[in-house]
Amino acid sequence: MRPGAELDLVGLAGGVVLAGAVLTLWRKDLRALISLLSLQGVALATLAAVLAVHGDDVSLGVVAGVVLVTKGIVIPGLLTRVVRSDPGSRETSPLVNVPASLVAAAVLVVVAYVVSGRFSALFPDAFTRLAPLGLATILVGFFVLVTRRKAVSQIVGLLLVDNGIALVAFLLTAGFPLLVELGASLDLLLVVVVLQVLTTTIRARFGHVDLDQLRELHD
Repeated sequence: MRPGAELDLVGLAGGVVLAGAVLTLWRKDLRALISLLSLQGVALATLAAVLAVHGDDVSLGVVAGVVLVTKGIVIPGLLTRVVRSDPGSRETSPLVNVPASLVAAAVLVVVAYVVSGRFSALFPDAFTRLAPLGLATILVGFFVLVTRRKAVSQIVGLLLVDNGIALVAFLLTAGFPLLVELGASLDLLLVVVVLQVLTTTIRARFGHVDLDQLRELHD
């Protein structure tokens, strides 16, 4: 691989992760959000694989495979099953509209780059200069969590936060230890499985899973 090609691939994969997070604020169809999550999983796995080749690290290569299976295939597949059973699988009325959300995302990206400036000083490495991509993904994920009404959308926000944390960890530490990544992936699988059970039960009783409407029922 030519000099600099690894950095280019890592930068491209990190950019795809951040772009996927920003696009979740634009798309309202929950199926599209899940597709973006799957794309992020593939990008993270690619990034980890490139770092594994760069560092000649077999365990990091295994982590790349775990990320691809869990974040790129299994978790999006489980969320797809949840969405298919919901006839109104669109985020029709988020707390913040799409144009304002995109402006907020731009501000969060700028904040991430300003805050992450110290990372580059502490870890003077070519890969660490891309850490703001991960921090920006985390911030956008939290924004999705607090501005979306659908339960699936909020789970998407949680997964965006996790993907951002994984991206930062890969860039700053050349990857998670295998057991840590396995534990995090299993926790996420458990969250998604619980979501599937809860949404099925709630839909059977109330006919929808809009969290605001459920709060009105409680009031």
